[in-house]
Amino acid sequence: MSVRAIPLLVLAFVFYNAIVLSLGLEALTKEMFHIRLLSGGDWVFTWGDLILLVTLILLFIEIVKSTFTSTSTLIDHALSMLVFMAVGIEFLTVPQAATSVFFLILIATLIDVIGGYTIGIRVARRDLSIGADQ
Repeated sequence: MSVRAIPLLVLAFVFYNAIVLSLGLEALTKEMFHIRLLSGGDWVFTWGDLILLVTLILLFIEIVKSTFTSTSTLIDHALSMLVFMAVGIEFLTVPQAATSVFFLILIATLIDVIGGYTIGIRVARRDLSIGADQ
Protein backbone atom coordinates (compact mmCIF):
# COMPACT_ATOMS: atom_id res chain seq x y z
CA MET A 1 0.00 0.00 0.00
CA SER A 2 1.29 3.41 -0.98
CA VAL A 3 1.70 6.27 1.49
CA ARG A 4 -0.51 8.28 -0.89
CA ALA A 5 -3.40 6.01 0.11
CA ILE A 6 -3.43 7.36 3.67
CA PRO A 7 -6.12 10.04 4.13
CA LEU A 8 -4.39 13.13 5.48
CA LEU A 9 -7.46 14.40 7.32
CA VAL A 10 -6.76 11.74 9.92
CA LEU A 11 -3.94 14.07 11.00
CA ALA A 12 -6.44 16.85 11.78
CA PHE A 13 -8.51 14.32 13.74
CA VAL A 14 -5.46 13.22 15.73
CA PHE A 15 -4.25 16.84 16.17
CA TYR A 16 -7.62 17.89 17.66
CA ASN A 17 -7.70 14.92 20.02
CA ALA A 18 -4.11 15.46 21.11
CA ILE A 19 -4.72 19.12 21.97
CA VAL A 20 -8.09 18.62 23.67
CA LEU A 21 -7.14 15.49 25.59
CA SER A 22 -3.80 16.90 26.77
CA LEU A 23 -4.74 20.54 27.40
CA GLY A 24 -8.53 20.40 27.83
CA LEU A 25 -11.36 22.06 25.93
CA GLU A 26 -10.32 25.52 27.10
CA ALA A 27 -7.18 25.14 24.94
CA LEU A 28 -9.29 25.67 21.80
CA THR A 29 -9.95 29.28 22.81
CA LYS A 30 -6.49 29.90 24.26
CA GLU A 31 -4.64 32.64 22.41
CA MET A 32 -1.53 31.61 20.50
CA PHE A 33 -0.75 35.15 19.32
CA HIS A 34 -2.48 38.35 18.36
CA ILE A 35 -1.71 41.00 15.77
CA ARG A 36 -2.75 44.64 15.80
CA LEU A 37 -4.25 45.38 12.37
CA LEU A 38 -4.12 48.68 10.47
CA SER A 39 -7.80 49.17 11.28
CA GLY A 40 -6.89 49.28 14.96
CA GLY A 41 -8.56 45.95 15.67
CA ASP A 42 -6.78 42.98 17.21
CA TRP A 43 -6.73 39.68 15.38
CA VAL A 44 -6.48 36.86 17.90
CA PHE A 45 -5.28 33.47 16.68
CA THR A 46 -6.25 30.51 18.89
CA TRP A 47 -5.43 26.81 19.00
CA GLY A 48 -8.86 26.11 17.49
CA ASP A 49 -8.00 28.41 14.58
CA LEU A 50 -4.74 26.51 14.05
CA ILE A 51 -6.59 23.19 13.95
CA LEU A 52 -9.01 24.57 11.36
CA LEU A 53 -6.17 26.02 9.28
CA VAL A 54 -4.38 22.67 9.25
CA THR A 55 -7.68 20.94 8.37
CA LEU A 56 -8.28 23.24 5.39
CA ILE A 57 -4.75 22.74 4.06
CA LEU A 58 -5.09 18.96 4.40
CA LEU A 59 -8.51 19.06 2.70
CA PHE A 60 -6.97 20.91 -0.25
CA ILE A 61 -4.24 18.28 -0.55
CA GLU A 62 -6.85 15.51 -0.35
CA ILE A 63 -8.90 17.08 -3.16
CA VAL A 64 -5.77 17.35 -5.32
CA LYS A 65 -4.92 13.69 -4.51
CA SER A 66 -8.37 12.62 -5.71
CA THR A 67 -7.57 13.82 -9.25
CA PHE A 68 -5.14 10.93 -9.73
CA THR A 69 -6.38 7.56 -10.93
CA SER A 70 -4.59 4.58 -9.45
CA THR A 71 -5.19 1.67 -7.14
CA SER A 72 -3.99 3.68 -4.16
CA THR A 73 -6.70 6.27 -4.92
CA LEU A 74 -9.40 3.65 -4.40
CA ILE A 75 -7.84 2.65 -1.09
CA ASP A 76 -7.61 6.35 -0.12
CA HIS A 77 -11.33 6.82 -0.81
CA ALA A 78 -12.24 3.79 1.29
CA LEU A 79 -10.01 4.91 4.16
CA SER A 80 -11.41 8.45 3.90
CA MET A 81 -14.87 6.97 4.43
CA LEU A 82 -13.60 5.18 7.54
CA VAL A 83 -12.08 8.43 8.85
CA PHE A 84 -15.41 10.19 8.25
CA MET A 85 -17.25 7.46 10.15
CA ALA A 86 -14.76 7.60 13.05
CA VAL A 87 -15.03 11.39 13.27
CA GLY A 88 -18.83 11.19 13.12
CA ILE A 89 -18.99 8.57 15.85
CA GLU A 90 -16.68 10.60 18.07
CA PHE A 91 -18.71 13.75 17.45
CA LEU A 92 -21.89 11.98 18.56
CA THR A 93 -20.48 10.05 21.52
CA VAL A 94 -17.57 11.96 23.08
CA PRO A 95 -18.40 15.10 25.10
CA GLN A 96 -15.03 16.75 24.30
CA ALA A 97 -15.85 16.51 20.58
CA ALA A 98 -19.03 18.57 20.90
CA THR A 99 -17.41 21.76 19.62
CA SER A 100 -17.69 23.83 16.47
CA VAL A 101 -14.05 23.12 15.64
CA PHE A 102 -14.65 19.37 15.68
CA PHE A 103 -17.90 19.77 13.73
CA LEU A 104 -15.97 21.61 11.00
CA ILE A 105 -13.42 18.77 10.94
CA LEU A 106 -16.40 16.42 10.46
CA ILE A 107 -17.67 18.54 7.55
CA ALA A 108 -14.16 18.59 6.02
CA THR A 109 -14.05 14.78 6.12
CA LEU A 110 -17.53 14.66 4.53
CA ILE A 111 -16.37 17.00 1.74
CA ASP A 112 -13.30 14.79 1.29
CA VAL A 113 -15.46 11.68 0.89
CA ILE A 114 -18.02 13.22 -1.46
CA GLY A 115 -15.45 15.25 -3.39
CA GLY A 116 -13.07 12.33 -3.69
CA TYR A 117 -15.66 10.01 -5.19
CA THR A 118 -17.13 12.73 -7.44
CA ILE A 119 -13.77 13.89 -8.77
CA GLY A 120 -12.57 10.30 -9.12
CA ILE A 121 -15.60 9.37 -11.23
CA ARG A 122 -15.25 12.46 -13.42
CA VAL A 123 -11.53 11.88 -13.96
CA ALA A 124 -12.13 8.22 -14.82
CA ARG A 125 -14.93 9.18 -17.21
CA ARG A 126 -12.63 11.73 -18.88
CA ASP A 127 -9.86 9.13 -19.18
CA LEU A 128 -12.30 6.68 -20.80
CA SER A 129 -13.55 9.26 -23.29
CA ILE A 130 -9.99 10.26 -24.25
CA GLY A 131 -9.13 6.60 -24.87
CA ALA A 132 -12.25 6.13 -27.00
CA ASP A 133 -11.15 8.80 -29.49
CA GLN A 134 -8.07 6.89 -30.54
